[in-house]
Amino acid sequence: MIAIIKYNAGNITSVENAVKRLGYRCRVTDDTGEIRQAEKVIFPGVGEASSAMIYLKERGLDDVITSLQQPVLGICLGLQLMCSHSEEGDTACFGIFDARVRKFPPGEIVPHMGWNNLTEVRSPLFTGFGKEDTVYFVHSYYAEICPQTIAQCDYIVPFSAAMQGDNFYATQFHPEKSGSVGEYILHNFLRL
Repeated sequence: MIAIIKYNAGNITSVENAVKRLGYRCRVTDDTGEIRQAEKVIFPGVGEASSAMIYLKERGLDDVITSLQQPVLGICLGLQLMCSHSEEGDTACFGIFDARVRKFPPGEIVPHMGWNNLTEVRSPLFTGFGKEDTVYFVHSYYAEICPQTIAQCDYIVPFSAAMQGDNFYATQFHPEKSGSVGEYILHNFLRL
């Protein structure tokens, strides 16, 4: 069973629907026992960092997430909360990835919304990913590039489009909203 972490954030239903379309059983849950026993865990989210961290801590989900041994995929806010700190609400995050999350500087339209290419791609998560393939982003904050960066994108500044550390994977883009390209990235994760 695939656990999709339920917390104070949006976009969970579209992730659930994408997993089911790929033929996997999943459950949206905030039950710590179910999350620990799941074969894989997905930590999606659209929302604000500080209020999301408060919700996670109140339910003990922060300790559960950081202790997981099975493959875990963070999506959008999920990626940002896996970093060390976010400028959004001056929020201390999980510290799974050694990167800070910063607000895009002025200069272009923020949020960064739309389809973009990835560069510097390196991970089994991207098996079958082509140079012309694009993925869908919606975000106002970005994770810095660091040694755990496995794909980059450039919008105003270069940033981490995907990250990996041990069993933790994360994408700033939304694979569940990225058509067939996102579908096989999500499928690659579910087959790890």
